[in-house]
Formats: sequence, structure tokens, C-alpha cells
Amino acid sequence: MAPSAVPMTPGLASFLKSIRSRPVETSIENLISLLKRRQIRSSRPCAIATAHLMRRVVATFKITDVARLIERVQQVGQRLTAAQPREIAVGNIVRRVLGVIREEAEEDRDGETNSFSEANSDSRPHTPGDTLSPRPGLQSTLTTFSPLRHGTSPTGSPIASRSSDDLFPTPDLEPSHRPPLLTSHISYAVANTAPMATSMFSLLSHPVSHANSPTATPGTSSPNPKNSLTSHALANLNTAKDLRAEVIEGIEEIIDELDQVDDQIAGYALEHIHSNEIILTHTSSTTVQKFLLRAATKRKFTVIHAESFPNNHEATHATVVGSEGEDDLGTELFSKPLTAAGITVIVIPDAAVFALMSRVNKVILGTHVVLANGGLVAAAGAKTIAQAARVHRTPVVVVTGVYKLSPIYPFDFESLIEYGDASKVFGYEDGDLVEKVDVENPLFDYVPAELVDLYITNLGGHAPSYLYRIVSDHYRTEDTNLAR
Repeated sequence: MAPSAVPMTPGLASFLKSIRSRPVETSIENLISLLKRRQIRSSRPCAIATAHLMRRVVATFKITDVARLIERVQQVGQRLTAAQPREIAVGNIVRRVLGVIREEAEEDRDGETNSFSEANSDSRPHTPGDTLSPRPGLQSTLTTFSPLRHGTSPTGSPIASRSSDDLFPTPDLEPSHRPPLLTSHISYAVANTAPMATSMFSLLSHPVSHANSPTATPGTSSPNPKNSLTSHALANLNTAKDLRAEVIEGIEEIIDELDQVDDQIAGYALEHIHSNEIILTHTSSTTVQKFLLRAATKRKFTVIHAESFPNNHEATHATVVGSEGEDDLGTELFSKPLTAAGITVIVIPDAAVFALMSRVNKVILGTHVVLANGGLVAAAGAKTIAQAARVHRTPVVVVTGVYKLSPIYPFDFESLIEYGDASKVFGYEDGDLVEKVDVENPLFDYVPAELVDLYITNLGGHAPSYLYRIVSDHYRTEDTNLAR
């Protein structure tokens, strides 16, 4: 009798395994259920699951209309973000996918516009009627007097009575036809067939730009790549061309970025960690651990590790000394603990952070999400460490992937904080005392931008004030609010 297959625990691994065999609507409902039950949590697993689902949604979409595809992705994104609003990485990936769709649509629109312009200019017949009639010459009396000559007034002087040919004799050659001057009443659509010639007399009347003029030739103005696609522009796109292949390729690039982001960030470790330094860190972040392990290959330093009690202390001890277990991805384990790499690690309680901060050279923190104002949401205790570092003038460095950068501005800080099981702080067995106090167990802290000195992403190091530029490069303004 063949052994029965062992059912997989609901999580990221089981979701990725079943997404290709199930209908797309079933996969959407499955991910929504996993997000609500917190069986997929933290930024990177949620981002990976969302990216694979978006690729599946685009691949199974049968209509070639770009506007309908954007609407479909927005609807799925709204359902996912409503299932778990505090997992902001889910909305970030949806916005990135929407940006890929709009970029491919704009490139296709610009290509069609340029090809139409070239075909129209090549097929246009050149008839004698297409050329402009020569402009009548100016009267010679306008140029008989030159202010460079030291003569009398132009009226009643010998110079004024002489013709311009007497003053400026020219050799006996064939009279050359001067190219016509462009004025404000000449059609620029016709003038594009002849070389443009301007005159000093028409400089003030010469228009600066005719990109919005109805007589402008298509393709003469360079399009702005950041121009948003309106509904009218989307309706005018050629719907016969299927852009799904290009969009899927862009989503696969996002998936590859998620797989390589920690290694790319770790590549900057040797530039920021030096020999004999004392580094203070917090929580069991995979990004921080790989960053420290890469620096340990060529540097000798000491790490003071806050244990992050009561929500993350077990994973912190596993990071330091190693233990058997699975992380959020299920298939990817820590390469080796910090002590096995030759790093001297000192685990301290969270209450001792301020007392030891005077001996620390640098603070390195992981993050859950980075917001548009340069602030971040990190594991509980991060704000206390950042405030202690501010008092002791210790630099605070935050390592994060670009996929955690969000265009959302934190108008309400409390809405970003998630609270966990209060029994981890105060046991329910003390019933008499539990009834007399209110116990809260926040899982995250909001750290303002002024407490952070440097962000290290997979694109390099950036000041908190520069993050707005990275956000504007990766997200479109029209996709900031997915709830519309």
C-alpha cells in the first residue's frame, strides 16, 4: 500500500506549490485566508506570495485591453490589502506591478506614435502646392539707414536718398532666393517638410512649443516617461497587441529582486563595518544577519544583541547560537549562526541597552516597512534603541530592501502598530492581578526619520531625506491609493 502524502502546513511553501494547479480565483482566496490568519507574515514572505499571485493573475487574464488589466490588478490588490492592512509590502508589490503595466503600455503607445509619424512623412506626396510661396521682399527704405554709420538723420540726408545697391554693391550673380521666414500665421504642419528658418523679426512671435497644438505633427515632441495614462489615453491604445508577455517578464524581475535582495545588501557590509568595532543590533532579521556574516569574512568585531523579549527572543537566541527550526520561508534556513562565523556575540536584555550604548560604535537595525517620510516601522524595542543612540550620538544604520519602501505617508502612527498576545507579557494564571491592569504587547514600533542616520538598500546607502526620490522612481502617483 502506497504511503499517503503528508499534508503541508498552510504557509508560503504550500501556497507557492499550489498556485499553478489551482484556479486563479481560488489562489486569491487562499492568500487572503493565509494573510488573515497570519500564516504568512513579515514583509518578505508576503511580498513573494503577492508577486507570484500577480504573475498568475496577469497570465490568466484573457482580455488584451490594458485598461481592463489595470482594473483587474487594482481589484485584486484592494482585496489583498484589505485582508491585512498592516502588511504594507503587499500593497508595494501591487503598485510595482501596476507601474510595470503602465510603463509597457506607454512604451507601446510611443512606439505606435513614432511609427505612424515616420510612415506619414515617408508616404506624403511632394507636390508643387506643398511648398510655401516666397515671402515678398522688404522695402529697401527700411535698410537704407544704418546706426553704425556716423551720418545725419535718415530724412533729408544724402545717405537716405541713395539706394541700398549704391551703398552695398554686390557682384553680378544670379539672384538667390531667400528661404521664407516663418511667422505666426504660417502653418507649422506644412513647414515641417522644409528646413526651418527663423528671422530676428519673428523671434518674439515665434511660439516656444506646439506640443499641445492641434496642428502639431505627431511624434515631434518627446514624451515624458512619467506621464500618467488617463482613461482616454488607455482607450486609444492598440488593444490588438497583447502586453502580457512583457508584463510577466517585469514581474519575474521583481521576483528575482526579492530572491537576491539580502545578498545585494550584504555586499555593502565591508564599507560600513570596520575592524574592532562594537555593533548593536536587534531582533533576528535575516537581512541583518547576512549583513553581519558578510562583514565577518574580513573583519573582526563584536556584536551586542538585544534579545527582543517577549516576541522575538527565541529566534534571537537561534540566530546567535543556532538551533533546528524553520523560518518564515519554510525552505530557507540560516546559513550558520553568528558565533560559528567567529563573531563575538553578547546577548543582553532590552533594559540594558541604554547602559551599554556609550560603548557602541554603530547600531544596525532591520525594518518591517519604510514610509515615505523616511520613518520606519520595526520590531518592538527599535524606537528605544534609536532614542538611546541619539542621546549618545551613535549612528543608526537601517538595512532594508527597496520593496519595503512605501509611498504611504504615516498620518496615523497608531494604525501601523500591530499588537500581539498579552499573555506573553503577563501570564493569565495571575488572575487577580490581570483583572486590575491593562496589558498591551505591541509587535512593532514607529521610529521617526530624525532618529535614523543612514538607510542601506540593495541600491546603496541613502540618507532618510533622499528616500522620496527612490519612491518616485519605483511607484506611480496614480497608484499610491489602491482603495480608489
